Parts: sequence; C-alpha cells; structure tokens
Amino acid sequence: MASPESGAAGAGGAQNLSAALAAGPEWLQLLAAAGAASPSAAAPAPAPPRANLTHPFVQPSWRAALWALAYGAVVAVAVLGNLVVIWIVLAHKRMRTVTNYFLVNLAFSDASTAAFNTLVNFIYALHGEWYFGAGYCRFQNFFPITAVFASIYSMTAIAVDRYMAIIDPLKPRLSATATKIVIGSIWILAFLLAFPQCLYSKIKVMPGRTLCYVQWPEGPKQHFTYHVVVIILVYCFPLLVMGVTYTIVSVTLWGGEIPGDTCDKYQEQLKAKRKVVKMMIIVVMTFAICWLPYHIYFILTAIYQQLNRWKYIQQVYLASFWLAMSSTMYNPIIYCCLNKRFRAGFKSAFRWCPFIKVSSYDELELKTTRFHPARQSSLYTVTRMESVTVVLDPSEADDAKASRKKRAKPAEPGISGCSRRNSKSASTTSSFISSPYASVDEYS
Repeated sequence: MASPESGAAGAGGAQNLSAALAAGPEWLQLLAAAGAASPSAAAPAPAPPRANLTHPFVQPSWRAALWALAYGAVVAVAVLGNLVVIWIVLAHKRMRTVTNYFLVNLAFSDASTAAFNTLVNFIYALHGEWYFGAGYCRFQNFFPITAVFASIYSMTAIAVDRYMAIIDPLKPRLSATATKIVIGSIWILAFLLAFPQCLYSKIKVMPGRTLCYVQWPEGPKQHFTYHVVVIILVYCFPLLVMGVTYTIVSVTLWGGEIPGDTCDKYQEQLKAKRKVVKMMIIVVMTFAICWLPYHIYFILTAIYQQLNRWKYIQQVYLASFWLAMSSTMYNPIIYCCLNKRFRAGFKSAFRWCPFIKVSSYDELELKTTRFHPARQSSLYTVTRMESVTVVLDPSEADDAKASRKKRAKPAEPGISGCSRRNSKSASTTSSFISSPYASVDEYS
C-alpha cells in the first residue's frame, strides 16, 4: 500500500514544518529507481519480487483502517471543538477578554491545521502518491507552518499577558485594538517564516506516481538549516519564554501574596487567577509533549539517513505525526474541564443532545455582565463603616474609654475580610475600586 520511500520521505515531503527533511536527492534517486523497477501490465513472471522492491512496506488493510480511524477522530474532534470555542467567545460579550481573544486565534489555527493538513498528509504518507495538484502542494507546505507558528505564539502572548496582569496588576492591560494588532503581527511573521516552503515547493511526475516536495536551491544542507531554525522559532524559544513567565507567575500565585491584594476579595481573585494559569500551563505542556517526538523524528532522519530505509519507519512517522496533530484537539477538552464558563458554553452548544442538561446557572455564567458595581459599592460602604466605628465617639465619660476600645477592636480585622494592617487595607480597598482588573471575570 505504501513504500518506505513514500511513507518516510513522501510523507515528509508534505509535512507541515520541513515539508521533506528526508526527501533530499537521495530520496529522489531511490524513488526514481523504485519507479523504474515498477512492474508494467505486461510484466513477466518475476513481477511479485519487483513489486516487493517497489513496495516493501505494504500495510495490511486492517492497520491502514485503524490509522484512518485514528486520524479521522483527530480531525473531527479538533475541528468541531475549536469551532465551538470560537463561537463561545465571539457570541458572548462576557467572554471577550484579552486572554480569550488569543484563545480564539489559537482555536482558529488548530482547526485550520486539522482541516487542511492532517488528512491530506495522512493520505500522502500512506500511499506515497500526491493526488491534490501543484497548487495544493504549495499550500500544504506553506500553511501548516504558518498555523503552528500562530498557535504557539498565541500561547506565548497569553503567558506574557498573564505575567503582566499578575506581577504588575496596576499597569494598563492590552486593549481590544492592541490585541488585534498583536494577533495580526503574529500571522504576518508566520507568513514570512513559511514563505520559503511555498516558494520552493515542487511537483515531480514519475512513472506511476506523483510526488510533492520542497527542493531547496542549495540542497539538503540548506533544508536542514531551515528546519533547525523552524524548530527554534516555533518550539524551543516560545516554550522557553512560557516556561520562565509561568514559573514566575506560579511562584507568585502559590508561594506568596500578590502585590496590592490583601482583602478577602483577593482570595476570590487568587483562586480565579490560579485556575486560568493552571489551565494554560496544561495547554502548553500538552503542546510540548505532542510535538517533541515529531521534531526528534525529523532531526534523527536528517542526521542518520539510513533510518529512512528502516522497515518500520513509516509506522514511526505515522505515530509521531498523529501525536503532533492530536495537539489540535486537546485544548477544547481542557477548556471544558477546567473553566466553568467554557463548560457552560459547550453545554449550550450541545444542548440538543438528550444527555446534556443546561441549568439556569450555566446560562447566567455566559450572560452576566463582567463588572459588578454593587460589589464595588459594598467596598465603599465597608470602608465608611470602618471610619464610623473608629471615629464616632458617643461622648461618654473618661472611664468608658476602655469599653469603647473593646468594641472597636473586633471591627479592625473585619473590614470585609481585610488584613489587620489598616494602612495596607485602606490602600488595597482603593485599588480594588479603581483598578479595571479587579473583576473576577478577567480570570475565570
């Protein structure tokens, strides 16, 4: 069903990061030799051995069916789940936060990768035959790098935004316009990085098969250099940035107090912030784990090219590529499990299912306004109550001062749950009222 050359090299030829790291001149010579050895319709009796020479890695039908089922499941879950995430954010005003706009960009990138890359690449890897024309060959080699770049830098932007919101909460957050500019810049950089893949994409028509690959002007060495640069830019560097930012944020959230937050209201915000950071750390770790075997595969097959002739190389490629593509389907599941508003959104989207029940609480999660003036007013009220408790003097005799002090003491730590440090509690209450980031909705 598929030759080792087509499975390992041909698959790599359409791959979304290096397009054919192993498909250098050696692969083309092997494929040309294989094509020349292919039996014709009038082949003599020794045709079966020649067929084995051409297709030594024929897969049983049951194995090909299992791979097809596995890849089909990834595409279905990834496309449907990410489209629902986009709908949840764009259709509900309460969900339109800076973090969620980046999640929309991430969902669009993942859905596009699953829809336009996964099955096409799987078919090419399985059959070693490019059925989709020269135009889609260029698109196939160009767009997946763009989408992966946009995905991981959307996660990086979220990490930096979380860092700024938690470490320096009084600094102005990104506006909607600034967020759109950042997202646009990510896509422009992604297009520039992937453009060589489109420029050097080629179609090679051979006897009995058509190949799609990237032919670099200076050969495999230039291709390898490009692939290393891509790995650094779309894997190592962003993961390093996110590792540093989330480490600092985690130490701040789980290891001490956030600057300026000492009231009981802070405890509610702290829990919400921890939930968001925990969810994003899981998203990042999932991406890193899923893509690591894929990058290792291409580096090893580029350095040790004899691996491309190994009889199990096609299975290794299909497994590593499936794991990488499966990263596109996990994020909606993570959001649904770890975020109550996304969970309410998924329930609303699938309310037509007989086993999905949407409660009134779920509906309120998506419809309630993001800001709560009543809560802020209550903080004003509490502050004024504190001043009344401390300042008012019922003009009693001097011998009653001790009893007044006893009545005043319980009010000191009870300022809406504020810290015992009066000066700090006053400034904290003021910062909660004036800061636009005090709403828990920004973090839940």
